[in-house]
Amino acid sequence: MSYRRLLISLLTLIVILMISIAGGPGCANIIPPSGGPRDSLPPVLLKASPADSSVNFSGNRLSFTFNEFIELQNAQQALIISPLPKNFPSVEYRLNTVTIKLKDTLETGTTYTFNFGDAIRDFTEVNVIRNFTYTFSTGNYIDSLELRGKVILAETGKADTTLIVMLHTNADDSAVVKEKPRYISKLDGKGNFVFKNLPSKTFYIYALKDDGGTRRYFDDKQLFAFADKPVVVNTKTDPVTLYAYAAKSAPPVTSVIPSVNLGRNRRNIPAESRLKYQTSLSNNQQDLLKDFIITFEEPLRFFDSSKILLYTDSAFNPAGLYNFEKDSTGKYISLQHNWKENTLYHLVMNKDFAEDSTGKKLLKTDTLSFKTKKLSEYGSLKIKIKNLDISLNPVLLILTGETIYKSLPMAGPEISQSLFPPGEYDLRILDDRNKNGKWDPGEFFGKHLQPEMVRPVERKISVKPAFQNEFEITL
Repeated sequence: MSYRRLLISLLTLIVILMISIAGGPGCANIIPPSGGPRDSLPPVLLKASPADSSVNFSGNRLSFTFNEFIELQNAQQALIISPLPKNFPSVEYRLNTVTIKLKDTLETGTTYTFNFGDAIRDFTEVNVIRNFTYTFSTGNYIDSLELRGKVILAETGKADTTLIVMLHTNADDSAVVKEKPRYISKLDGKGNFVFKNLPSKTFYIYALKDDGGTRRYFDDKQLFAFADKPVVVNTKTDPVTLYAYAAKSAPPVTSVIPSVNLGRNRRNIPAESRLKYQTSLSNNQQDLLKDFIITFEEPLRFFDSSKILLYTDSAFNPAGLYNFEKDSTGKYISLQHNWKENTLYHLVMNKDFAEDSTGKKLLKTDTLSFKTKKLSEYGSLKIKIKNLDISLNPVLLILTGETIYKSLPMAGPEISQSLFPPGEYDLRILDDRNKNGKWDPGEFFGKHLQPEMVRPVERKISVKPAFQNEFEITL
């Protein structure tokens, strides 16, 4: 039983007890109600004024009366009015009635739709009326055409239900920046949308991540999608698929696992004056397939690769060829080397090898000792993909969660890797239009260039260590 319903029951009980006391000893023994079964039904509309689907409407006030007390949640965000008004109406509720006072002058010969989403619910048990919709027309008929479609994230092939879809009647590209759309629709859980009660017109279709509620495309970091051509809505209009992308994203951050190995010469050194860093070692082991990454707390303003040396074994033998690279932010240094399996390495950093932007250096030479993994900790991997269109320049994306672990361009239906880390992986296929080996977003203004497409592969793969892992996948 909800808190509200319990409160109502308690109030009822108090009233009954007061009546019983006032009535004296001659009154009957009144048993208070137990509360009964929980109400699981949403409110039912008893009356709409004017009636739903009314025509020739010319007023400025709407009211809806339900069969029980209701409340209205987040009307400003939930209520979608089509066509979109310039000024949002006043929306109020009291007891079992919702009242809307329109602030705009209504357009002649136009069908209006009010979709409350999940905003209306009953007062006691919070049962929601899903997508409560009301329609009227200022003309002598109700427009009845529909436009359906779907929005897919181009980079992942998945749906994002927080996007909205917009219909404009202005053909200029600048309309998505300067003007509000005529119609908007939300997506369902699978990324589908539908516009109902549309007139027979030509529309320009867009989708947008609209966190600010402006209904405008003002930032190229927003998710955005556009249709290749305008759509003429009629009785035979085909569904439309939009591919959303963000033109720019935040610069990638190198993923590192902080190391507890602080070097054998770092004891009792004050942390405030010492150059601070972390490494990508996991359990003090180096992955044979990855670079060794050093991450600094502050960007480096000086780095001398000749003062950081790599040795092997307990005798500190020179490790052979290796290379250091500093990234553009100055916070990461990568050590590239053809690692030997199950081998002890020592990274010796001279105290003057680096200095960060705050002037901090090592106070004395620092040594990091670690071992590489064994070959037996990896498996081999072979994947064969049927029905793969090589003309689309496919790239196989192998992911852990949402992170791309490996991108493998495919010149044929098969790929193989002699060493691959064990684990569970998701697969996607990138159609690499420009053959650069990575996903590229679209460009709307001027070029109308759609983003590159990524298609999820439904089947997951599980790579086992010390095992020949072979998979055959049909697209």
